[in-house]
Amino acid sequence: MSHTLSLSLSVSQSKIMLSPTPLSLFCALILCLPLVIIVTITSPTTTVHGGSEHDPVLDFAPAAKTHQRFSVKSPPLPPVDDKSLLRAASRVNSRTPPGLPKKIAFLFLTVSPLPFAPLWELYFNKTPKNLFNVYVHADPSYPYEMMFSGVFAHRVIPSKPSLRFTPTLISAARRLLAHALLHDRSNHMFTLLSASCIPIHSFNFTYETLTQSEKSFIEILNNEIGSYDRWAARGPDAMLPEVKLEDFRIGSQFWSLTRQHARLIVGDETIWAKFNQPCVVWDTCYPEENYFPTLIHIRDPRNVVPWTLTHVDWNGSSDGHPRMYAASEVGPQLIVRLKNDKPRYDDSGIDSSDPTLMRRRDPFLFARKFSPDSILPLMSIASDVIFKD
Repeated sequence: MSHTLSLSLSVSQSKIMLSPTPLSLFCALILCLPLVIIVTITSPTTTVHGGSEHDPVLDFAPAAKTHQRFSVKSPPLPPVDDKSLLRAASRVNSRTPPGLPKKIAFLFLTVSPLPFAPLWELYFNKTPKNLFNVYVHADPSYPYEMMFSGVFAHRVIPSKPSLRFTPTLISAARRLLAHALLHDRSNHMFTLLSASCIPIHSFNFTYETLTQSEKSFIEILNNEIGSYDRWAARGPDAMLPEVKLEDFRIGSQFWSLTRQHARLIVGDETIWAKFNQPCVVWDTCYPEENYFPTLIHIRDPRNVVPWTLTHVDWNGSSDGHPRMYAASEVGPQLIVRLKNDKPRYDDSGIDSSDPTLMRRRDPFLFARKFSPDSILPLMSIASDVIFKD
């Protein structure tokens, strides 16, 4: 009996000793708080930038790296929305850093894979990385089977669908310019290319031609057939008063621009507001061929060489598309002919106050359009013909 009573008393005392009191809980919390703070600060974090894991298009900016307590903060990622992106890009320094090599920004605007990627890989082969940058705007609605690789790996900027007969192609080019301006201050010239474009000279030849120029190369044509129809495609008075018919220009979508003109384009709101309207007559609506030459003609015609350095053959064109070279046509003779051809000169589009423009004979540096199956014959003549200057 006494043994049972003693055991019961002992258990009761143990329960009393183990029951937590408010004071004991508060003391325990105070003791553990420093450990919680240390764990929170030093735990690694990973930031994912871009769409979902199923998104076929990836941002060229890498995901943020693991941050330790004393790590150096990485530069901020470009803004996601176009308005903030363009505003930030328009405020970058207009000059490249002194003492550093000038870079060429190659801007690829595509709505499909890049069939000539192997040729471009050869083009950039053994080229110092401090002489160029690559940026890709890839339509995210396209079902890409493979991600871009090689020199194009991780170079796809946040992209949106781009449709013909709409200002979305202008938006895509402006996006490319903005990312290139924000990404690297050494970008000196900005060259827009398509998936059907190929180089017709070596990188060194192209680099010397572009970096030695203080002017942009963009086709600016005046008094072209169909100018009024294009100008009035959004309505007979839609472009007024900012863009008068006499200031409206036509030109190639593909250009090479100086840093100053790249900033001008991303910072423009007035002329862009006129072109960023839906066309009521779609078959005369080619905004990307009108906006860039019109804007630069109005804002800064003196610092332009008014022709493109991308060769295109409009003979035999159909549905607004230039001729496409078939694989059977590709050979040394074609490449030599493209190299020897000269850009189109339009006297009415040239600033008469600069007679030196009439004496220029700049070479074509790129050419389009080539059928995707042309890659094999092009690769077979790349070293001995295309890249031989």
